[in-house]
Amino acid sequence: MPDYTIETTYHLPISRTRTYSADTAEAACHTTIKDDDWEEARNDHETPGEIHVTGIWEGADAAYRGSAIPVPSQFRGMTERKTGHCEILLGILKIVVSDAQAGRSTSADWMVKAASATSRSEAILAGAPDSHRSVDLREPYHVLAFLREDRVRAAIAAILQVDHDFGGLAPDAVTDEEIHAACLTVVTVMDLSDETRTAEFQAGMAALRQARRRRSV
Repeated sequence: MPDYTIETTYHLPISRTRTYSADTAEAACHTTIKDDDWEEARNDHETPGEIHVTGIWEGADAAYRGSAIPVPSQFRGMTERKTGHCEILLGILKIVVSDAQAGRSTSADWMVKAASATSRSEAILAGAPDSHRSVDLREPYHVLAFLREDRVRAAIAAILQVDHDFGGLAPDAVTDEEIHAACLTVVTVMDLSDETRTAEFQAGMAALRQARRRRSV
């Protein structure tokens, strides 16, 4: 049975309490972050951070004497795992948002990456090992429509030009938060199943026509 030298770490909170005069709470926070006087600091032994592995070496008493073994992700500590994975999620989110803004479907390859990243996020939150299994997506799908909040605002302006039941409201009187909430409500309650079935039928007919043309060549 082989020996392993393992270094584990936990972070001990060091805190101080000090009063600052400032115009706002944010300004006070800026001041305390820049304050490098920690003579009043105290160690908080009652709320230490989680214990996590920071190094593994093969052999007895081998710390820092040879090549370290990669630490399995579930033992690296929650903060490190979240920080590293955040960059991956941000990159995928940028791709998906860019596709949505351009009105195009995200490629199947990126959808697989997104599904894998979601699976890994769940593992991190559960303190479990990263999942290395492949993620199978459902059959290919296509986005039929987007509900865009900027177009909702344009619709509000058009409505107010012809509908005088809103007491002389100006388009700018409607806040972005109200438009966002309204969009969420519409998405929740609106049923587009008939339109979806129509699109599926039309796509089926178009595919059949293409197949017929291919076979007649």
